[in-house]
Amino acid sequence: MGIGITEEHRALADSVRGFAARHIAPRGMEHEPFRAALAAQGLFGLHLPEEYGGQGGGLMELAVALEALGERCAPGSFLPTVLASAVISRAGSAHGLLPALARGELAAAVVVPAGSRAARPTPPDERAGVSVTALGSPGADLFVLPLSDGRWAALDRADCATAPLEGIDLTRPLASVSARAVPDDRVLDGVTIALVTGLAAVLLGAEACGVAAWAVRTAADHARVREQFGRPIGQFQGVKHRCAAMLVALEQARAAVWDAARALDGRDASAGSPPAAAPPGGDSSTVTAPGGRPEDDALLAVAVAGVLAPDAAVRCAADAIQVLGGIGYTYEHDAHLYYRRALSLRALGGKPGDWAGRVTGLACEGVRRDMEPDLPREAGAFREEVRAAVASLAAEEPLTRPARLAAEGWIMPYLPEPWGRAASPLEQVVIHQEFRAAGVKRPNLGIAAWAVPSIVRYGTREQQERFLPETFTGGIVWCQLFSEPGAGSDLASLSTRAVRVEGGWSLSGQKIWTSLAQYAHWGICLARTDPDAPKHEGITYFLVDMSSPGVTVRPLKEINGDEIFNEVFLDDVFVPDDLVVGEVDRGWKVARDTLSHERVALGDSWGPGSRHTDMVTLIGRLGGPEALRPAEVEQAGRMWAEGQAISALGLRVTLSQLSGGDPGTASSVRKLLGMRHSQAISEFCWSLEPASRYWNRMILTTRAFTIGGGTTEVQLNIIAERALGLPRDP
Repeated sequence: MGIGITEEHRALADSVRGFAARHIAPRGMEHEPFRAALAAQGLFGLHLPEEYGGQGGGLMELAVALEALGERCAPGSFLPTVLASAVISRAGSAHGLLPALARGELAAAVVVPAGSRAARPTPPDERAGVSVTALGSPGADLFVLPLSDGRWAALDRADCATAPLEGIDLTRPLASVSARAVPDDRVLDGVTIALVTGLAAVLLGAEACGVAAWAVRTAADHARVREQFGRPIGQFQGVKHRCAAMLVALEQARAAVWDAARALDGRDASAGSPPAAAPPGGDSSTVTAPGGRPEDDALLAVAVAGVLAPDAAVRCAADAIQVLGGIGYTYEHDAHLYYRRALSLRALGGKPGDWAGRVTGLACEGVRRDMEPDLPREAGAFREEVRAAVASLAAEEPLTRPARLAAEGWIMPYLPEPWGRAASPLEQVVIHQEFRAAGVKRPNLGIAAWAVPSIVRYGTREQQERFLPETFTGGIVWCQLFSEPGAGSDLASLSTRAVRVEGGWSLSGQKIWTSLAQYAHWGICLARTDPDAPKHEGITYFLVDMSSPGVTVRPLKEINGDEIFNEVFLDDVFVPDDLVVGEVDRGWKVARDTLSHERVALGDSWGPGSRHTDMVTLIGRLGGPEALRPAEVEQAGRMWAEGQAISALGLRVTLSQLSGGDPGTASSVRKLLGMRHSQAISEFCWSLEPASRYWNRMILTTRAFTIGGGTTEVQLNIIAERALGLPRDP
């Protein structure tokens, strides 16, 4: 997914991408035909109100276009011009400039306060005031810059002293600018350093996502065809994992920029300046009071984008050069242009570490982002129906409530009737919201949540009626007999054998890492029924009674002292024919269905681990950010940013599903990020409070998170092979 996830935004991205492919040669500086083409497409006014000649969009539409242009390292004045018009449109004055900006008749440059160190300074002009760094050409028609008294103005070139500055980006100039004269009608009422910096963080972040997207695609394309040692380099896990990690960083950055754009778009521009993040080290007059005000969530969203997006662009561009090898380090290849652009964007946008400190401060003041989806109007009638049902369930006696939840299909509502309610994605969201709002908890089925859908899809009617009702009411606890000492992530290498006997099968083998097997009544089990078949064939999916003769369970003590995992020994365990799920020798297809439910479940939740909100609670108990060292404040902000981006990524997946889109490998991306994040939170919190019994336990418990449910390495393989098309391991 790009920054835009709606059908309209995807169409816009495709259109701009096609336009860019036809008109942009990154090595050339901007020229008039290119500017004219941008204007003819209406891109300069994409985000401006129609009354000023714009197209009536918002920052989200502009971010979508900037990402697409960033993929071509678009040169010249487009970004500074649209940033200037975005600032002016939110001012209380100078709106008369907007029609010419919307038509592309004026090229603008903008001072980005956080990026004053992005270029080599030039000697000041003694006739002018203090010079500041502007994004854009010294020959621009219009300059948006701060005045010595703290106000901002939009000045013509004749009213400014300008000079070129040397920056690292070869395709977009920088300028030194100061005001010589300030006409009253060019002062931008209500514009603050916070507003300009916040808008810049979103728009520079959007272009940074485009740079990262080019880097990911270029690296993957090269890795598919470049051969070394007799095979494509993309088949080597080191290269494959590097490319996958690039994509993960990109998706995280996209989620952060998307969230920041929607946050700023949600503010009433007619009321003047919307809330925007104060720049690192800048004006803090818009900081929230303790406890946080709801409207300040835009500050937090913008700061998170400032942390994640520029770093993602730099990392991905650098990694692309690494994958390309020697050719990527030459001047002839375009890779260095994108690396230069990424470095410039990060320098202009402000240090991500400074933004991270800003995130920590806002989070500790109680500011939060709402990650609930905005649902269409047609959800209203269904919501009333669900709300009435939930109210009735809330009044039910606790002992009889589980039976009603099961009988009415509320436990897994997406299942077909009679086991669920055949709920659409929209209906599932409404059901989840209403149960949560009423405080009515549905049973946590554990392993059954992964087994039940496979029994519904592949099991017989008799199997469904025998197992599902009692599973839903808690009468049957399940375990998963998949992993073996020699077949962990490589599940198809299992060696447990099932031999045909009269009336069924005899199973023999050893399973391991079986969660809660000592308490389970039944297990879903894979065994090899045809040892001569190819690796992924000849496997059958069985339901095993854990009380059967020949089943031995031995708990394993884990590093945190718990006994969740078990070894399970199967010694001639009889399983009748009517407990085979699906076809004999075709169990791998059923197992993949089960594993897909496992990965979705793990990626959709934080499990028993720690969250970024837990970290902020601890920091507050220790005395707030003031009690931390500067490096710890930055680290906390980076981890909050990552956690908030994971939540935004989850919301994007939900919204994509609601619109009928395919989230692709998003479950693997979220699982990878979520489990790794939970580990990092536990490690950081333990470092702050190493004597805490709770954090001692959590740092040990979360160590397993990047192993269970598909190791980090397996998840990276999935992402690289399915999303980037890299060749599978031999």
